[in-house]
Amino acid sequence: MKLGILAHTFGKQPTAQLAQTIADNGFNSVQLALAKALSDVDSSNGKLSPGLANEIGDQFAQRGVKIAVLGCYINPIDPDPVTRRADINRFKEHLRYARDFGCSMVATETGERTTYQGTHPDGYEEKAWSVLKETVEELAEEAEKWGVHAAIEPVSTHTLHTHEHMTRLFEEIPSSNLGMLFDPCNLIKQPHTADQGAFLREVMESLYQRMIVIHAKDVAFDAQGEKFNPVPGTGILDYPLFFELLKTYKPHIDISLEGVTAEEAVPAAKHLREVWSAVRV
Repeated sequence: MKLGILAHTFGKQPTAQLAQTIADNGFNSVQLALAKALSDVDSSNGKLSPGLANEIGDQFAQRGVKIAVLGCYINPIDPDPVTRRADINRFKEHLRYARDFGCSMVATETGERTTYQGTHPDGYEEKAWSVLKETVEELAEEAEKWGVHAAIEPVSTHTLHTHEHMTRLFEEIPSSNLGMLFDPCNLIKQPHTADQGAFLREVMESLYQRMIVIHAKDVAFDAQGEKFNPVPGTGILDYPLFFELLKTYKPHIDISLEGVTAEEAVPAAKHLREVWSAVRV
């Protein structure tokens, strides 16, 4: 099982110290969000270089930790064109240097579904979609230039809030350098709990070819139907089935643990590894 963790789970630290902390906690890969995780690196726009990326990658590699994915969580549908352009440029800069970090993908989500509700009340979802498509087309073009992947993460309250929307994005932007970061807990809505197995199978069977990285957390709904994310293993996600599907459709895919504190990380990882080992395909 290729189980890593979000690097900033252990707080913002100097690069070497953080890499050692991650290794000491038994993880051999990370999703690295530079601005959230590294206290000794200025990753603001224009500051990255092959040399800096190599230095960071080497610090992790020396401790047996692979940078599986760069997290660059921008708002690709920001209504302010100046802010959106700065975000796009930041993401493109991450794409340019991804391989110098030792990885081949950069990940983002897609902005809140209701972003344009105030300005486009009768068509706010399509307005958000049009802005998202324009942004992602530009990011995919940049990814193609550098032979890396832009990993897009759908979330149930965002512009991409169903697996059908993810399919539509791939159809409208037919780039091989566009991939899916799949977090089942992000997409599960309360109606899916009636037959979670059917939902997981449908998403996996329709989109597995475009999945390039996985997030592992858990999900539950309170008495009012509000969604929350408990420690993995204590929610409702059918991990045995999910891992069976991963082993069947996406063997050896990178998985990043999230939704845990530093104290919860090791026991949560132990539980997930035990479930993974018990699954037979």
